[in-house]
Amino acid sequence: MRLAPSILTADFLNLGAAIGAVAQADEIHLDIMDGHYVPNLSFGPIIAKAVRKATDLNLTAHLMVTDPDFMAPWFVEAGCSLVVVHAEASTHLHRSLQNIKSLGAEAGVALNPSTPLDVLEYIAHDIKRVLLMSVNPGFGGQLFIPAIYDKIKKLVKLRRDWNCSFEIEVDGGVNLDNVGMLAQVGVDIAVVGSAVFGPGEPGERLQQLRHQVTESQAHLERRK
Repeated sequence: MRLAPSILTADFLNLGAAIGAVAQADEIHLDIMDGHYVPNLSFGPIIAKAVRKATDLNLTAHLMVTDPDFMAPWFVEAGCSLVVVHAEASTHLHRSLQNIKSLGAEAGVALNPSTPLDVLEYIAHDIKRVLLMSVNPGFGGQLFIPAIYDKIKKLVKLRRDWNCSFEIEVDGGVNLDNVGMLAQVGVDIAVVGSAVFGPGEPGERLQQLRHQVTESQAHLERRK
């Protein structure tokens, strides 16, 4: 399972150093909030461009916004290789995904905790990634919602039944206590925010999470 640090909880006064500290991550996650779709305002494409200059890692723009079609081009231009839009915010989801791909980026879909998986059925072959929110979107540092484990397992089965290849990502409340279980139930990428950019050195905290993933997956293999 890959790890994607979210810079939402990083030290923005020293953002370049914070990104450098997690250079061993698999990608960087950008939480874009507009203060309307979610009750928080984060940052825009200027910050995304600065992050692009600070790292060679792939950037994912997670658009928690009311008008993803309007904002998506900004973040593709800023250097994001994957743009994820919320199914709940897209009036015409298939069109939104096609628009992103026409800009030269990969497209993904995010689902809030209470959103059913069946909204994916007719666009499942058109997406690079499904992002399952394991907290209600809007703020970092929230507690993981346990019901999402079952949702992950159902999505893994649906991916197989639909003969799809999209990646499964989880975002919200991921930490040392649950990152191993997420790896075991089939998550491909976990977004890590406060668990990395909290007290202590971000690079060390990232390595602790990676070690937990490795140990958990090794344990799973021994049980087979």
